[in-house]
Amino acid sequence: MGAAERLRRTWHVLMDGAPPEPPETEPGEVVDPLAIELVLRVGELLLASGETTERVNEAMLGLAVAYELPQCEAQVTLTSLLVSAHPKAGHPVTASRAIRRRTPAYWRLTGLHALVQEASIGMLDLDEAHQRLANLKRGRPPYPPWLIVASLGLIAASASVLTGGGALVAGTAFVATLLGDRVAAALARRGVAEFFQLTVAAGFGATAAALVVAMGNPAHASTIVTGAILALLPGRPLVASIQDGITGDLVSAGARLLEVFFMIAAIVAGLGAVVYLAVQLHVAIDVSHLPSAPATLKPIQVLAAAAVSVTFAVSLAAPRDILAAAALGGGLIWIVYVLLLGWNVPPVLSSAVAATVVGVLANGLARHRQAPVMPYLVPAISPLLPGTLLYRGMVELNTGLPQNGVLSLIGALSVALALGAGVNLGGELVRAFQRVGLTASGRWARPAARRTRGF
Repeated sequence: MGAAERLRRTWHVLMDGAPPEPPETEPGEVVDPLAIELVLRVGELLLASGETTERVNEAMLGLAVAYELPQCEAQVTLTSLLVSAHPKAGHPVTASRAIRRRTPAYWRLTGLHALVQEASIGMLDLDEAHQRLANLKRGRPPYPPWLIVASLGLIAASASVLTGGGALVAGTAFVATLLGDRVAAALARRGVAEFFQLTVAAGFGATAAALVVAMGNPAHASTIVTGAILALLPGRPLVASIQDGITGDLVSAGARLLEVFFMIAAIVAGLGAVVYLAVQLHVAIDVSHLPSAPATLKPIQVLAAAAVSVTFAVSLAAPRDILAAAALGGGLIWIVYVLLLGWNVPPVLSSAVAATVVGVLANGLARHRQAPVMPYLVPAISPLLPGTLLYRGMVELNTGLPQNGVLSLIGALSVALALGAGVNLGGELVRAFQRVGLTASGRWARPAARRTRGF
C-alpha cells in the first residue's frame, strides 16, 4: 500500500468515525510483529481503562491500517483481545491478550485516543507509538491518590445534600463512605472477592443510617445512606454495557450487564443485612422517613448535583479539563429532570429524557474536542443514579412490605437502564444528524448500522 493510499484510508478512520473494511485484495508481504503488539497493547489499555468495545475495535483496526497489517481482523470481548493478519505469502499470524485487570482511568483514554489519531494520519512511526504507549502506561493520574480516595466520600456528601441533608448529614455520609471504602480496600489486599468488598462498603453506609435512627433522627438516615450508595453504584459499566448492546457486541454487553447486576446485588445484600439486623434490634426503621426526590430547583441542590458529577469525575481519574464540563452536565441533568417531574412526567421517562439531552451535548463536545466521550457522559448522569430507591426497597422488604420492596427495586433498575439508554441515544442522534464526518459509506461501515433483517 502506497503512502497516498495509506493516508487516504487513515483519514477516513478519523472522519468517518468507524474503521475501514479490511482490504480484500493485494495483501502485504510481511506482518510486522511490533505492529501487532502495538495494536494489542493499545486495545488492552483502552478496554482496561473503561472504553466501550466498539471504540476499542475501531482504534485497533485504525492502527492496523496505519501500520499496514495485511487483511487485519480484530476481535474484542470484555476479557480478551485477538488480532489476526493475513499476508499474501505464508500463514496467517494471530496473537491474543487477556484483560486481567480493569481499573477506570479516563485520563488514559484521552491520551490513547490522541495516540491513535496521530498514528492514523502518519504523524507517529512505530517506535514512537510504542514509546508513547509506554509513557501512558507508566503515567500517573492527574490527581494525588488521597484525593481520588477522598472523592468517594465527597460523592456521598454531595448526594446527601442533594437529597435534603445539611452539613452534619453530609459529614456523616463522608465518614461512613470513606470507612467502608478503606475496609473494602483492606479486604481486596487479602484476596477477598469484589462482591463481598461492595457488600461490606454498602453495609457501612446502612449502619451509619441505623445509628442515626437509633439516636432519634430518622429523617436524616435516608439522606446518609443514599449518599453512601451513590458512591458505589456502577454508572460506568452500566453505560458501557448498554452501548455494547446497541452496537451489536452482545457477548461483551451481556458480560458487562452481568457485572452491573452483581455489583447492585452486592450493594443490596449489604443494605439488606444491616436493615434486617437493625429491625431485629427494634431500631425504628420504616418508610415514613424516606424522602421522595425533591422536585425543586433550589440553588443548593443544583450546586450539589454539579458537585456529585465533579467528584465522580475525580474518582474516575478524568482529565482536569473535563471537570468544568462535568459540573455543567450534572447541573443540567438535574435541572431537566426536575422540570420534567414538575410537568408530571414519570421519573423513569424523566431520567431517560434528561440523559438524552446530556448525551447529545456530551457527544457533540467530545467530537468537537476529538476526545473520547465516556469521561463526559458517566460523571454527568451520576446525580440521577437511584440510591434512594434501592434503600427504600431494602427497608420495605424488611418491614413487612415485600411487594412494595420488589417494586422499588424494579424501579431503581428501570431508572438505571433509562439513564444508560438515554445517554447512548444522545450519541446516536449526534451520529445520525451531524453534517460532517460520517459519510454514507462511513455509516454503513459501522457494524451496528448494518441490516440484520430483510435484505
